Amino acid sequence: MTLRHALARLLLLGATPSLAAGRVPYGGELRVAHTGPAEPGEPSLADSPTEATLLGLLSRPACHLAPDGHLSPTLARELSRPSAQVVRLGLPSPAQANALVRAWAQLTGPEAPSPYRALLFPLRGEGRQLSPTGDTLELALAFPWPDMERALCHPALAPPRSIPAALGPFSAAGSNSVEARLAWTGGRPYLDRLRLLPTDERGLSRLWTTQEAQVALGVLPDAGTASGAALYATYLAWSPRRVPPDFRQAVESALDREDLTRLFVHGPAVPMPHLLPPAILLQSPVTRSAPPPAPQAGRKVTLLYDAGSEDQRAVAERLQVRLHDRGYAVALEPLPRAGLRARWAKGDYELMLHSLLLPPVPGPALAVVLDAAGRKDLLGVELPRIGALADPAARDAKARERALALAPSIPLLPLYAQGLALRAAPEVGGLVFDAQGLPMLDGAWLQPAVTGVPGARR
Repeated sequence: MTLRHALARLLLLGATPSLAAGRVPYGGELRVAHTGPAEPGEPSLADSPTEATLLGLLSRPACHLAPDGHLSPTLARELSRPSAQVVRLGLPSPAQANALVRAWAQLTGPEAPSPYRALLFPLRGEGRQLSPTGDTLELALAFPWPDMERALCHPALAPPRSIPAALGPFSAAGSNSVEARLAWTGGRPYLDRLRLLPTDERGLSRLWTTQEAQVALGVLPDAGTASGAALYATYLAWSPRRVPPDFRQAVESALDREDLTRLFVHGPAVPMPHLLPPAILLQSPVTRSAPPPAPQAGRKVTLLYDAGSEDQRAVAERLQVRLHDRGYAVALEPLPRAGLRARWAKGDYELMLHSLLLPPVPGPALAVVLDAAGRKDLLGVELPRIGALADPAARDAKARERALALAPSIPLLPLYAQGLALRAAPEVGGLVFDAQGLPMLDGAWLQPAVTGVPGARR
């Protein structure tokens, strides 16, 4: 690769590498250790920050949202508004247009709906009747919703990998390896390939210490790590028909979010006393409720949680202990994430822990939370009021205001929000986070070390 070619590629990526001592960034293989699964699942279920990052290598939604709010197409070639209530998506081919339609139909389908379907609620008929015209999708809105484009950037709206037309900046290249896609919409990634090394927390530390990994995803935060926005929010949901009316007061009086977050949850994590995370909504202190009078012992309830999440297991066990003092005998039932969401969709639960990757935009984030709380009926009331405000700042402020006002009336208690921390070796450059709090590995590059050994640490 010539120097001119290298610089041209970096300019296309918006990068500003250091060329000190004649060291020029180059392509090659990047070794990435992570604590996620070897094979990320469907987009609506692979919604932890680590899983969403890995899935994003191979399948992207229509667009990408930068931390400064700039929106750019990814899977789509073009996003436009031919009229106030129509969003037009131009896709690379009819296959990609159909892939998006199929992916979104799965979110809103009657068999296994997802709380991320709320992102599509502003579409006429929730997008269930979409039919591409060649490589173009015309999205008609049922009411004004200026945040539609930003909502379409959410990772859960990417086509599942099981659909052949799903596209990302990389393509699968055997077990735990992906290669740069030459014809990717946003430009070919600078790196030639990524070697993915799935492991556990101890393995992550070992791979980093022995220099077998150049990037480690999911590390504990400290002075040597970088973190994205904490938008992976965890809530305690309950069925009002199956618990006493004073259940919220019982939980609030027993709960210390600061201790829960500090002692039982992997960082980076922050307490979340309000319905939206601190990254979206400034968190004012919340006064702990007084315990309800004379708790009646022996109230038996079952708390469902994600069997694949150590954090949820620890939090569930802590809630079990704390609620015992409020007269509740809590049985714990771990379920696979798909089974957990299926029980949510049917309303078949007493208590459950619900973790969601919220959009970085207040209006769409509130929509997802309300649907997750079982209050989809509120979407038709709240979203048109928010969407009627043309000014983005006023619209965001209205969504935050409504989140504060609605919180006491919905059966969902916010607990904490998490982000993703990573470590990168000195030879790795161009690694940034997007507005969703996910690292953009397709924008990374490698540069030779001082010794001249490609990829070696300095």
